[in-house]
Amino acid sequence: MASQELQPAPGKKPDPENHPAIDPDDISPIEQVRLTVTNTDDPTLPVWTFRMWFLGLFSCALLSFLNQFFAYRTEPLVINQITVQVAALPIGHFMARTLPTTRFRIPGFGKRLFSVNPGPFNIKEHVLITIFANAGSAFGSGSAYAVGIVSIIKAFYRRNIWFLASWLLIITTQVLGYGWAGLLRKYMVEPAHMWWPSTLVQVSLFRALHEKDEQRITRAKFFLIALICSFSWYAVPGYLFSTLTNISWVCWLFSKSVTAQQIGSGMRGLGLGSITLDWLAVASFLSSPLIFPFFAIMNIFAGYALIIYIAIPVAYWGLDLYGATKFPIFSSHLFTAQGQIYNITAIVNDKFELDIPSYQEQGRIHLSMFFALNYGFGFATIASTLTHVAFFYGREIYQRYSASYTGKEDIHTKLMRRYKDIPSWWFYLMLAVTLAVSLVLCTVLKDQVQMPWWGLLFASAMAFTFTLPISIITATTNQTPGLNIITEYVMGIILPGRPIANVCFKTYGYMSMAQAVSFLNDFKLGHYMKIPPRSMFLVQFIGTVLAGTINLAVAWWFLTSIENICQDDLLPPDSPWTCPGDRVFFDASVIWGLVGPKRIFGSDGNYAAMNWFFLGGAIGPIIVWLLHKAFPEQSWIPLINLPVLLGATGMMPAATPLNYNAWVLVGTIFNFFVFRYRKQWWQRYNYVLSAALDAGVAFMAVLLYFSVGVENKGFSWWGTNGEHCDLATCPTAKGIAVDGCPLK
Repeated sequence: MASQELQPAPGKKPDPENHPAIDPDDISPIEQVRLTVTNTDDPTLPVWTFRMWFLGLFSCALLSFLNQFFAYRTEPLVINQITVQVAALPIGHFMARTLPTTRFRIPGFGKRLFSVNPGPFNIKEHVLITIFANAGSAFGSGSAYAVGIVSIIKAFYRRNIWFLASWLLIITTQVLGYGWAGLLRKYMVEPAHMWWPSTLVQVSLFRALHEKDEQRITRAKFFLIALICSFSWYAVPGYLFSTLTNISWVCWLFSKSVTAQQIGSGMRGLGLGSITLDWLAVASFLSSPLIFPFFAIMNIFAGYALIIYIAIPVAYWGLDLYGATKFPIFSSHLFTAQGQIYNITAIVNDKFELDIPSYQEQGRIHLSMFFALNYGFGFATIASTLTHVAFFYGREIYQRYSASYTGKEDIHTKLMRRYKDIPSWWFYLMLAVTLAVSLVLCTVLKDQVQMPWWGLLFASAMAFTFTLPISIITATTNQTPGLNIITEYVMGIILPGRPIANVCFKTYGYMSMAQAVSFLNDFKLGHYMKIPPRSMFLVQFIGTVLAGTINLAVAWWFLTSIENICQDDLLPPDSPWTCPGDRVFFDASVIWGLVGPKRIFGSDGNYAAMNWFFLGGAIGPIIVWLLHKAFPEQSWIPLINLPVLLGATGMMPAATPLNYNAWVLVGTIFNFFVFRYRKQWWQRYNYVLSAALDAGVAFMAVLLYFSVGVENKGFSWWGTNGEHCDLATCPTAKGIAVDGCPLK
């Protein structure tokens, strides 16, 4: 039997005098943890059950397949672990009711008895299934980051890479960071002051799902109803009437105006007034808005509106910065000085390096106004994150990090002492093997990845150096600065002219750190839920390898079977296989790797002034902090979060204004109006609805692909010919001739 839970009253710290069962030293120093996580554990609950392995492996495989399937689509839905977290509960209870309870022995295990049904489906099994699913969604990223390297080589550069080299690249970049992350658990998981705020959402949902449900419409019934509705409806925007995905009515009213279509196009313009009736467009790129708090939605909306509806129009129409009107206002393509699409393959030689004479013949690369400014805001976001965290959270981080060494163990760490810990040699061995295999990839198979062995060691050193400080920032503030721009910038300066070497360096340097932080975050969830550490490790490792393998298999299948995949200029207007994320990844490989930052953002390029955004971003939070100190009575000043405001459009491109408009609207409806006026409904069904909508769309999209998409069975009418904003990609400068555009 589980012991009785001891939970503090909301907003109050437990009083040891009134609760003699609680040792004062056991109380967590973090109020949010005290209010969310139980102080009890039942170590007798089975975790290595047939149900856990079956549902865990199945959900990991399913999510990795679905997320890679959607990764190449114009609206790439990311199905995260919350869908499995909700769906696994009724399935687990069903298996507990129906599977045989017969006990049996397995040769080699002595007299131990086993059963495929050891009793009721329990919360610890549920947690491990969700951890499996989280690996299947690449910790919320959708698919393994390194799959993008395979995609750009085969679909954009039109070159080849071996399947074995691709698999080794994906697995090593996903697993390398686990080695040193495991060695940091003592400092980042066990201390109470390293509390990892995002895990508390998961803890709350687990507790809510496992409470007795005596309502007329249970969560399981509601999930099934919403899933059927989502599944059925997606056939309309997904096949029968695809224009409902991007309703850009301004373009319909002004069918011959370039400027009006630039303003109104949700896919290739500023998206003013554009809406959607497709959940896939709502949840693409930014994930489901139902799981974001309203204040976060408003922060993102403020930054989005500031950049899209103020900065871009002023720079494009008002100032014509960098000859902006020669190019589309919103595009991730690269252009020549004459406004034509840049022929990238023409400047790549037989060695897969930059062909200098061909580059000089075509001239410098030009970016659309949005793409150029977005890089600038990306620079500012990186710098502002560091100074914002240092000035607003620096003292708190230092105090909590110091307390993690000097503070006493809280109740959760004490309860976890019951379980066998993971030997350090497991992590040393994983780190050594992964590094050795990566070195083989960079030496024996160097012609496949271009990256020299010293590049691997340099990238690994960068990732290892940043893992601890960024983990501390994430564990205490829930903000995670990224290293992607920094890594590609550094490698672009050191070794320009080699695009694949650059993206490989970025992936080893950025993803190894990101995977390490996600690994620690999941371990903290297991810490709060009292999951045996060895079980956590094995589930994370097996899930990561399985997911990466399936990601690559699906990607390889699509890249070799779908004609002109990712080539939006060669695909039919209603084709979903435009690969917006891989397009941006490809452009980054050209900008930072093939051509190099010196020829784009340096003395030999057009956009050197963008480097000033680093300085502006670094100074901004300091000014806000000084204003807060000067006017402490003004409570709104510390709410100015410049990293969020400046980084609001970080997903654009590939995301579009249509995605942001729909995301903000739906998020406001559910997390402001429904949350405020129908709080009980929101508490019971909000996350369940989010999971059901994702699952319904995913299953119908796969069904449509296999039933009509494989053989290109379809029909053409006005409602399946895109958003009808063909002029949105036209330039507005005089004398620039582009096919399909009016000449001024």
